[in-house]
Amino acid sequence: MTGISEILILILLILCILIVPRMMNSKPQGKRKKTRPNTRVFTMTIRFAIVLSVADVIISALWTKPWQGQILMFIVFGILPVALGWSLVWILSARKK
Repeated sequence: MTGISEILILILLILCILIVPRMMNSKPQGKRKKTRPNTRVFTMTIRFAIVLSVADVIISALWTKPWQGQILMFIVFGILPVALGWSLVWILSARKK
C-alpha cells in the first residue's frame, strides 16, 4: 500500500507547486487596461479533461499495481493514453489559431 501513498503524495506535491503560487500572487490595484481575454483561462472542457487524465492514471495505478513489477502495463494502460490524448489536443489546438 505504500506505493499508492507515494504516488498520491507526489500528485499532491505537484498540484501544490502549480496552484499555491497562483493563489499567493496579488493583482496590482489600479487602472486596468482593457485587453483581449486571457487565453490561459481553462474552460470547463479542459478542466474535465485534466480531471479525467488524473483519474485515468490513478485508476490504472490501482489496477495494474506498477510497484509489484507491472510497470509496462501501467505505462501502456495509464500513461500512454493520457499522453496521446493531450498530444492530440495540442495538435488540434494549433488548427484553431
